[in-house]
Amino acid sequence: NNPDNVLGCWVINHNFNGNKTNDDIVIEGSYDVNIWYSYDNDTKTTVVTKNITYTEEEKLNIPEQGISNKDIIIRSLKQPSCISAKEENNIINLEIEKELGIEIIGDTKVKISLVDEDETWDILDEKQTEEIEKINNIQSIKDSEEKKGRSI
Repeated sequence: NNPDNVLGCWVINHNFNGNKTNDDIVIEGSYDVNIWYSYDNDTKTTVVTKNITYTEEEKLNIPEQGISNKDIIIRSLKQPSCISAKEENNIINLEIEKELGIEIIGDTKVKISLVDEDETWDILDEKQTEEIEKINNIQSIKDSEEKKGRSI
């Protein structure tokens, strides 16, 4: 059946997986595209289903040293959808859009340098501690009253 007009297009059954090979992440996947179109001078319609497969390679841009036990997680950030379907010379041209995200989770070693500095601390006696607490309580009451619109 030669198509006259494309009446609709939808994408279902998206499946994919990813593997690390050398310095690349290879993602292999597939989805089904259902195309609804009219034919016979727009007097009849039908739906045709086509399975589309794809392979994508993404460069891994992280240094290898110091990272071990890597897990690679591929997520679909935007499911495949048909953004354009046009009939030209009895051929239906589709534009499918999708978005995948790659997460790399692993163990790494981090070197942290510590600087040992002796700071001098004043030791407060009980009377000084009580005075500081009084000042903090007075300030807290003052702040609370100002929020209520009252003045002290």
